[in-house]
Amino acid sequence: MRTFGVEEELLVVDPHSGEALALADRMLAVAGRPQDMSHEFKLEQVEVQTAPCREHDELLGALYNGRRVADRAARSCGGRIAALATSPLRVESSLTPNERFARMDHEFGLISREQLTCGVHVHVAVQSRDEGVAVLDRIRDWLPLFIALTGNSPYWFGADTGYASYRTQAWNRWPSSGPQELYGEASAYRRRVDAMIATGAILDEAMAYFDARLSRLHPTVEVRVADVPLLASDSALVAILVRALVETAAREAADGVAPLGTPVALLRLAAWRASRSGLDGDLVHPVTSLPVPAADAVDALVGHVSAALKEADELRRTERAVAELLARGSGARAQREAAEGGGLGAAVRMAIERSVSRDGTWDDGGRATLRVVRRPPGALSA
Repeated sequence: MRTFGVEEELLVVDPHSGEALALADRMLAVAGRPQDMSHEFKLEQVEVQTAPCREHDELLGALYNGRRVADRAARSCGGRIAALATSPLRVESSLTPNERFARMDHEFGLISREQLTCGVHVHVAVQSRDEGVAVLDRIRDWLPLFIALTGNSPYWFGADTGYASYRTQAWNRWPSSGPQELYGEASAYRRRVDAMIATGAILDEAMAYFDARLSRLHPTVEVRVADVPLLASDSALVAILVRALVETAAREAADGVAPLGTPVALLRLAAWRASRSGLDGDLVHPVTSLPVPAADAVDALVGHVSAALKEADELRRTERAVAELLARGSGARAQREAAEGGGLGAAVRMAIERSVSRDGTWDDGGRATLRVVRRPPGALSA
């Protein structure tokens, strides 16, 4: 099977008040600046990365370990980590000291100043840039469903937004974000990115904030639409589904199956719908572009990739995990339920405990060890 890996952005918070804390520098110093954890755009967040994996259990173990290593570093500095895609409480975030980030802050103003969002990015290996572009053309219609599956950002600056994933709305203020038209071939992808940079509206290729893109450094397709889920097991589920979607798309391309070719205007509406209602309302069906119950849209995704899941011996596990997620809802529902009884601070405290636990309890006595990974070619970037 194709290798895959995950990058998770995690919020750093006060364990009592729930407020976001600018501790990333101190955390990384405590942890010895490992390859598995790095700065992000703001000091109130860190990113943890897995090595390339082949199996679900390997990936899930790496996700648990990464979260716990980050939490251990945060504890040593008086904080905790929380897998929240936005801060429920109001925050004046702090830019990570970096020349490129400073240029972005100057150029993009309020977009940059308010930007404190946490996503999960899934990398899946591809054989070539040609195959990667063929995959991008064939997965784009299905990506809004991952916004619904992971919606974990109902609050923004202390207010309930009414959205399951308000992170999607905040993120899409960047001028290069969102879905893209079909490319057709790798050279067209390159021309589009170059043309965008040439406008001067984005600084460089790293700011090609597409829903899915080719990695600049490694032979992977990177899917970037999802909120960071509250539970590590949901990140693993997303990764399994994304890998199966990439495999299915590559096979379609090899067999000469044309992309669905849904217009970008409709894909943006599908993403808005998924961001607004998550799993608690209708979603836009990826094939018909008509509204259907969320469960029906997600079932269509699982059915679309079922052959790839079955060959990886992941179909039954995925079906069970999806059914459980549909029943309990994503992190947005859990946050609102916690806040209803104890305010926004209670929502953050709930997230702290669930972010670093397996089935609600520590299964290793609270210990976490750093596994420094020497990545082979094709690994994730730090």
